[in-house]
Amino acid sequence: MAISKDLTVGEPSKVLRSFCLPMLGSIIFQQLYNLADSFVAGKLIGEEALAAVGNSYEITLIFLAFAFGCNIGCSVIVSQLFGGKKLAEMKTAVYTSLIMSGAVCLLLMAAGFLTGGALLRVIQTPENILPDSLLYLNIYILSLPFVFCYNVSTGIFSALGDSKTPFVFLAASSTANIGADILFVAAFDMGVAGVAWATFICQGVSCILALVFVLKRLKVFTSDEKAKLFSFRILKKIAAVAVPSTLQQGFISAGNILIQGVINGFGSGVIAGYAASVKLNNLVITSLTTLGNGVSNYTAQNIGAGKTERISQGFRAAIKLFLAVAIPAALLYFFAGEPLMRLFMDDPTDAALQAGTAFLRTVTPFYVIASLKLAADGVLRGAGLMGRFMAATFTDLILRVILAFVLSAPFGSDGIWAAWPVGWTVATVMSLSFYFAKFGKRK
Repeated sequence: MAISKDLTVGEPSKVLRSFCLPMLGSIIFQQLYNLADSFVAGKLIGEEALAAVGNSYEITLIFLAFAFGCNIGCSVIVSQLFGGKKLAEMKTAVYTSLIMSGAVCLLLMAAGFLTGGALLRVIQTPENILPDSLLYLNIYILSLPFVFCYNVSTGIFSALGDSKTPFVFLAASSTANIGADILFVAAFDMGVAGVAWATFICQGVSCILALVFVLKRLKVFTSDEKAKLFSFRILKKIAAVAVPSTLQQGFISAGNILIQGVINGFGSGVIAGYAASVKLNNLVITSLTTLGNGVSNYTAQNIGAGKTERISQGFRAAIKLFLAVAIPAALLYFFAGEPLMRLFMDDPTDAALQAGTAFLRTVTPFYVIASLKLAADGVLRGAGLMGRFMAATFTDLILRVILAFVLSAPFGSDGIWAAWPVGWTVATVMSLSFYFAKFGKRK
């Protein structure tokens, strides 16, 4: 089992590289869950099944927004306490995070089961994919305890400077998920339900393993002061980071649902093309966001230790890591978009191929811009500057939603795709301005 790591010592570029690369590997394997679902649904069941899974995916992102908020809230506060060597408070923060996330999860499950069908109708889900969309969504909601517990557990590992243990769990779980997808669909003929149950089982296994290892890891840290099981004072600190992060992800998800509603008006072919291409896009954006989370942990630990001079050094090193991911991905998607699309669909329609390829060719040239924003966001979040972080994020979202509605009328689905680059560019200017205003003058 990997040991915890102090991110406040050592050459920043080497520290970030050794810390962030396993995180990047973890999120790539985690995204294989979604890619495997789409691949099996599209190739072994059909285009409508791919559309159903992709359609439900936009709603599942709302639940993931809350899990992400719990993750980053816990991670930033635990990082600061770990960096400041306040070990008893650090343990209390861990216990408080687990209790908080459990309560939030139960509320979301109840809301999900009560409103899932209505949400699918709000986004104008076509009748031919509505039953499978609802089936997939309901099984996903059942897995939410695993999703929340796993996210908090990985946030704790990251806060302690250990990004390798979660990577091992996810690598094994994601590989198993692909095999289970194929088994349940091809051998047991379970259709979309098989795709969902395969993910449920594999997420459950990785969650349980992660939680067990977290509790074992905490025993390593000893202090004279006894850790409390719960603290409202620490809960407020966690919430101060978690709530804005949740709102950020939640509003993005809500915006994506509104955009999905516009896309659904163009038929199941365009829906399927978007479902496949947005999974490829999310693989890159989520990877960059995860690197940003690593930057947040680095920033938070150094602030906790009073070493703020290391933040600007870490930011410059982080930019290189981000671009090393963004540029190759942009080139691959731009020039090989259609072959990649065909991996997800058996005998795809022209509408699906054209829509997915057009989306990739529109957004991928702007991955470099998105990289700069997400690197700056990582510093802002780790420093607790949540108001500035949210301002840039909401600007991106609002622009994307408005432009998707406005441009879809004269330009069809191509107009929707154009909303991404505009939103990213404006928000990047804002995030960089906030970063340089706070940290740009530090030597």
